[in-house]
Amino acid sequence: MRTTLAAAQDSPNTQGHGSVPPAPQQVEERRLVFEGFAYTCRIVHQEAPTTAPLVLLGGSSQNRYSWQGHEKWLAPLCTVVTVDLPGYGTSDFLPARYGIDFLAGAIRHMLVECGMPQVNLFGGCFGEVVGLRFAQLHPEFVRRIVFCGAAKRLPAIYTDAVPRLAHALGRGEIEEAADGLVRLFMSNPGAGKVRKHAAVARLLQQQFVNQTPDEIKKAVEHNTRLMTHGCYEPLPVPDVPSLVFTGEYDSLCTPQMGRELAATMPSARFTTVKESDHLVTVERRQESSELIGRFCTDRPIDDLPYCNAVESLGAGAAHATACR
Repeated sequence: MRTTLAAAQDSPNTQGHGSVPPAPQQVEERRLVFEGFAYTCRIVHQEAPTTAPLVLLGGSSQNRYSWQGHEKWLAPLCTVVTVDLPGYGTSDFLPARYGIDFLAGAIRHMLVECGMPQVNLFGGCFGEVVGLRFAQLHPEFVRRIVFCGAAKRLPAIYTDAVPRLAHALGRGEIEEAADGLVRLFMSNPGAGKVRKHAAVARLLQQQFVNQTPDEIKKAVEHNTRLMTHGCYEPLPVPDVPSLVFTGEYDSLCTPQMGRELAATMPSARFTTVKESDHLVTVERRQESSELIGRFCTDRPIDDLPYCNAVESLGAGAAHATACR
């Protein structure tokens, strides 16, 4: 376990709705073992939180450090937890025979070990897949849910691309595979204006090209895991405040896919963030952080200048409409 002290962060820009004063934060890293597989979580402690701890589950190419840029706006509100689950980041390799239920179990293990009986849960892209299964299997831990770039089915462009990407990686054609991954995650430049599109594309390309052999091995196994086990089970979802959002030009997990997922959740709302695509949390880091933070502290999210209309699409809302 490693513990360090971080300097106080700047308070978030709350678009004229007041600000949260920053407080000193203690950063802790914990090495844990779940059913024989070692993994690591990162905890940014907030001594004066305004809401429950926030667990951030990122995409398959992200690790526990990928969210440090968001801490500037989120850490003043609450304790923030990121994690390299087994099979990802610097944690132990996890064979593909271990599916999404196993990863959900690892999250439960982490929360028990860290003494967090209830959390606000965020899941982006693959993090939504794991987060949703965790919420379905262990609802007692979940106070609020926020999902981004989410879907209840594997996108056709993903299932079509996986064999080509695996073949390229198997031949050692890293640049070709990186090109394919960038095209997969980012919208076509002609689809509409996306903030920092070119810069984020370059960043992704560099990240993919510079993967270590261990990271490539884990990436291949990740794709095998998803293709083998799928991404969704029609299990009950806890009736807690929930939000699903994505970039308005998301071409991987499209806005319609997000709406479909939100419609299966009892109390879900849905919106899209302007001038962004699947990588909205990178392209519009401050805005997406504020949206998450506002929702997790029960502040209004309607009429935010960077969001399109907020829709009520949860299963509960659909039932109420049908009963009118």
